[in-house]
Amino acid sequence: MPRDDQRPIRAETATPEGVRVVLFEDTWEEHILEPGDGHDELAAHLDAVLAAISAPDLREPDPRPHREQFHRQDTGPSKWLFVVVDFADDPARIVTAYGRGHGKPPTGWTPP
Repeated sequence: MPRDDQRPIRAETATPEGVRVVLFEDTWEEHILEPGDGHDELAAHLDAVLAAISAPDLREPDPRPHREQFHRQDTGPSKWLFVVVDFADDPARIVTAYGRGHGKPPTGWTPP
């Protein structure tokens, strides 16, 4: 895999605190959208993935160190959109994204 500074960036956004978050082209194409194992239903929802980070409805720590889960309701192809961001490096990067099936809210969700 090429070094991060050689990987093309597909899109970028920022957290509500202003932390830059990038989505590498290979992460989008080869992991998130990968036919068969991926979540190709997100192909038309890149803006929704970015919005889940810039304006999340819920944020939770991820079980893996330096990662955080961003959730956004009623956007993308399902009731909830789930995006994981890794903050270990600069810039932070999206590592995965998918719609949560059956409209079930995230575990930590409390309606306003």
